[in-house]
Amino acid sequence: MNLPGDKDAVAITRAVVSMSQQLGLHIVAEGIETCKQGEFLHGLSCHVGQGYYYSKPIPAPTFVKMNKQDQSAFFPD
Repeated sequence: MNLPGDKDAVAITRAVVSMSQQLGLHIVAEGIETCKQGEFLHGLSCHVGQGYYYSKPIPAPTFVKMNKQDQSAFFPD
């Protein structure tokens, strides 16, 4: 929530992402609300994310349609 401005939130996020990567888990960042949050998480190699910054909540069929049209709410590589 307070990324990237809160040093404690940054430390916790880095630890969780690092631990997840060491365990070979696929990381999905949730609740991204600002460009700075998205950039920070992308910089930690978190390449999939969702949140109000990308889109308001949408029904599953709409999400499927968006993905078929290549209009996803995922980070660009």
